[in-house]
Amino acid sequence: MDQFLPAIPLKDARVVVLGAGEPALNKLRLFRTAPCELVWCTLGVSPTLPSDLNPNTRIDTRARPHDVFRGARLVFIGIEDEKRAIKLAAKARKAGALVNVVDNLPLCDFYTPALVDRGAITIALSSGGAGPILVRDLRSAIETVIAPGIGLLAETARGLRQRVMDAFPSVDARRKYWERALRGPAAQLADAGDEDGVRAALIDALKDDAPASKGVVHLVGAGPGDPELLTVKAARLIRDADVIVHDRLVSPEIIDRARRDAHRIDVGKRQGDHPVPQERICEILIEQAKLGRRVVRLKGGDSFIFGRGGEEVDAVRAAGIEVHVTPGISAALAAGAQAQIPLTHRDAAQAVTFVTGRPKLGGPDLDYTALAAATHTLVVYMGVAVAATLARRLVEAGRSPATPVGIIENASLSTERRVFTTLDALAHTISYEAVTGPAVLVIGDVVAHAPEHLASLSQQHWSTPHENHHGKPSDRWPRGLSDA
Repeated sequence: MDQFLPAIPLKDARVVVLGAGEPALNKLRLFRTAPCELVWCTLGVSPTLPSDLNPNTRIDTRARPHDVFRGARLVFIGIEDEKRAIKLAAKARKAGALVNVVDNLPLCDFYTPALVDRGAITIALSSGGAGPILVRDLRSAIETVIAPGIGLLAETARGLRQRVMDAFPSVDARRKYWERALRGPAAQLADAGDEDGVRAALIDALKDDAPASKGVVHLVGAGPGDPELLTVKAARLIRDADVIVHDRLVSPEIIDRARRDAHRIDVGKRQGDHPVPQERICEILIEQAKLGRRVVRLKGGDSFIFGRGGEEVDAVRAAGIEVHVTPGISAALAAGAQAQIPLTHRDAAQAVTFVTGRPKLGGPDLDYTALAAATHTLVVYMGVAVAATLARRLVEAGRSPATPVGIIENASLSTERRVFTTLDALAHTISYEAVTGPAVLVIGDVVAHAPEHLASLSQQHWSTPHENHHGKPSDRWPRGLSDA
């Protein structure tokens, strides 16, 4: 560790910023919500205070600051004249201040960190000037997992510190209280901005007969597999979960975002292999929630698109347990986006339909007549095993055998593969290319807009940037592709 990041109290502290240009303004913006005495010394310039700065900023236009350093805790110098900056820094240090000279590390007593500001919670990141872009990226990543109400929660807890110390004399007892209280209903109330509710919930948790935490179930769409395609809310729920109940399509990188002590339960299914029946999955969710745990049911894609999320919500709700649903990016949307296939297009398709290749046994068959319309995009989940039947029925219903088809396997993952063919060659292509991973089939004229599909037509060879199952790029057209 080559630097130490102290937390400097700002209440009533004097912070001085010197300079009238953008470097000085950037430093002033750091303190726009701070309860400090903020002095902007413009060194002879008479500026207008920008609207995005602290309205209580005092502007000092003296060209030669004398008394402005007196009592200052922090001084930022944002001027280009290095000789003058050195003199001003010396005067500020003599007055007892810590000095930061913008973009001049050797003259700095401290570095300006990247900040995540949540009121009473402040997170500071610094590379000591080694990699400011990396620090900025880290800050963006952290912003996505910090609950919006964390500052309100911390501020309210600070006001109850003495009351908690009186109620729980031992350190261990206080720790257990805070773990229970800050992770309970107060956290949800803080996210909703209910200041009175947060205080009441923290006080209720002080009682000897405080009710045990109620369990809750969150159905969370984990997206197509790439952790960067998680929603901000999904990432936070995964991090806070006591129990993760996950499918096999959820990548290990996503599951690893859970706490180390979170209980992980694999209920994944494969074609023809359902080790944990759906009824048992619903029972697991209910059992874990009844133990007072925060349960996250993690599903690939979106829970409500061929994820049986509706059945699980019904079961949990019927058991009297609170349940919430957080959407995810569906496999269809990810596959289309990855391959740059517009699922709808004014010149090619005015409608899109999602269907599953494995409907419920004994349930209604697909309406192939409706799905065969030329201006209709058809996206098929779990359709690899039934591709021959699917293609035949669509052609019989009137769809052209030359309709373009995109096969996107393992969408968004490093193992993603994109293969293009036509409806009459679909089954042969799947067999020849050994498509075995989870794949989405996109059927319709919109597929012709994919750059790789266009390249395949001009180059007259198999259009995919990935290797086939023989370990080499495919070098011939599958049967029927020339009809495209």
